[in-house]
Amino acid sequence: MAWRRSHYAAAAVLAAAALTWATRAAWSGRRPLTAPPIQVPSAYEEFSDTLGARETLSDVLRRGGIVGPEYAGFLQAAQGLDVRRLRPGLVFHFRRPRGDSIADRVMVRPGTDRRVRLLRRGADSGWAEQDETIAWTVDTLRAVGVIATSLYDALDGAVADTALPAAERVMLAWDIADVYDWVVDFTRDVRPGDRFDVVYERLVSPDGERRVRGVLAARVDAGRNPNLAFRFALDSTHVGFYDDQGRSLKRAFLRAPLQFRRISSGFGNRYHPILHRFRHHDGIDFEAAYGTPVRATADGIVTHIAYEADGYGNYLELRHVNGIHTRYGHLSRYAAGLHVGQRVAQSQTLAYVGSTGLSTGPHLHYEFIVNGRPTNPQRKDAAGAGQPVPATRRAAYDHERALLAALLEPVRALASDGAAKVD
Repeated sequence: MAWRRSHYAAAAVLAAAALTWATRAAWSGRRPLTAPPIQVPSAYEEFSDTLGARETLSDVLRRGGIVGPEYAGFLQAAQGLDVRRLRPGLVFHFRRPRGDSIADRVMVRPGTDRRVRLLRRGADSGWAEQDETIAWTVDTLRAVGVIATSLYDALDGAVADTALPAAERVMLAWDIADVYDWVVDFTRDVRPGDRFDVVYERLVSPDGERRVRGVLAARVDAGRNPNLAFRFALDSTHVGFYDDQGRSLKRAFLRAPLQFRRISSGFGNRYHPILHRFRHHDGIDFEAAYGTPVRATADGIVTHIAYEADGYGNYLELRHVNGIHTRYGHLSRYAAGLHVGQRVAQSQTLAYVGSTGLSTGPHLHYEFIVNGRPTNPQRKDAAGAGQPVPATRRAAYDHERALLAALLEPVRALASDGAAKVD
């Protein structure tokens, strides 16, 4: 019996040893060596470049390595680009094979709804063009905010990045300012705590790009006074903004000849910083950066362009209807081709801010002359009345205004991107 037990024990030991030998491949010391996966870098590098002021297409393509015969082939293929009318600031997107000095793909957006790609087919095969129409979709959004420092800062905080990128929020702020250009000066009339509401259209591309299409309706409380604006098309070519009574927000005169401005000296008596004495200030001084465009505040005719040694420096004057003249002083230079007798349109660039004449720094001196008498251009009645909606279109306007006014109501469901979306 004991012998049998010893034999069974020996057999068990042998079996265990055999099993251990059979599974030896699983021992950590005998496992096959493995290496981390190889990370293959992209075969291409991508970069962007911008067409600068006074640059040509050849300048920006040269930075992408497209010169000589390659440039000639590019021009031959680029039928969708008007190379002589490319605007400064146009962005070119390049793709270049790593280790190569020549880009093999160039993409550019010559318009809002167009994308042009140029593909290099080979060293001796030239370039091929792909002209694509971008299928934008349009939706309607609403933004609400309270102004603490500026309209843009308030809008920037009220609209999420996913609703509009930063550059488009800037465009929306300027669109709102343009709507109210004749009735609200956002540097003077708006106070901290004033509220704004805006309903606007947004363009969305298949790639997820988001852009502002335009303002449909708005309300801005300037100094706690509500200013309503509703977009309305009188016909296929005339579109404007009107208040709740159907009066046009567009006036005969703009509130200011500059878009970027801060009033540094108002109308009336003041102490002159250079002459060191009090004298009547017949206009308003707008502080602005050197070179800021100066625009005509109304349609008119240029009557005077000269350097005035009595203080104005580079100076020009316009004649308008009803015996009104406007004067612009301390200019750095005039718009190209501007001459006496020329007709100019409201908002047309006349000149650029400077510091010529009796001036302590870059600013614009602006005067508003009515029947030979200097008048404060900041007076509300100085802007003149706008043309109301004609009686023949009033019923259509009232219907459109009611629809837009409903969109300005504060009760709206929040869209997933953080803006109030109007369905």
